[in-house]
Amino acid sequence: MERNQAMRNISQNRLILLSLLALVFSAGLCAEAADSVNPVLRPPKGAQVAIVVFEDLQCPQCRRVAPILEQASKTYKIPLVRHDFPLPMHNWSYDAAVMARYFDGISKALGNDFRDYIFSNQFEINPQNLRGYAEKFAAAHKMDFPFVVDPQGKYAAEVNADRDIGKAIKLDHTPTVYIVSTRHPDKPYVEMKDSSQLYALIDAMMKE
Repeated sequence: MERNQAMRNISQNRLILLSLLALVFSAGLCAEAADSVNPVLRPPKGAQVAIVVFEDLQCPQCRRVAPILEQASKTYKIPLVRHDFPLPMHNWSYDAAVMARYFDGISKALGNDFRDYIFSNQFEINPQNLRGYAEKFAAAHKMDFPFVVDPQGKYAAEVNADRDIGKAIKLDHTPTVYIVSTRHPDKPYVEMKDSSQLYALIDAMMKE
């Protein structure tokens, strides 16, 4: 009888050990999955959830979605991280992104204000008058707009870097919007396919 009890104890210990090993293995897989995620699809430091968007300033759908994302960011008090992804078929979006980077260099808020300003005037802008709109924006903020915006190619390099990041995660359209979270290691981000889904996606990603 004592021998049978000992055998049962051994079996129970083995089950406990196997369960622990399974938990460790599962945690390892989750950590590995999180480590394999491109850093762009993670919230910025200090945030658990964020909205990440890749946008083209000449894209009509980007113009429509931008205020929705900004409102969601304010409603949930989570960061909105904007990336430039100018598409090759658009004839002034790349130059506008470079100009936005110039204003980013003064302050990130100013750069985002410029992007919103460009969206609000999108239908009237063309390659010939884009600079004029940038000058008006600068004047409204009591600052000069330089004759040569990017003499060293610094801002163009930043736009190119954003575009390369987008290509690395296989983007092919704008806007591409992700809700990213540190709360779900097995599913650290989800793409918004329709703006009507946005609040439900954020709610889901904010849950533990």
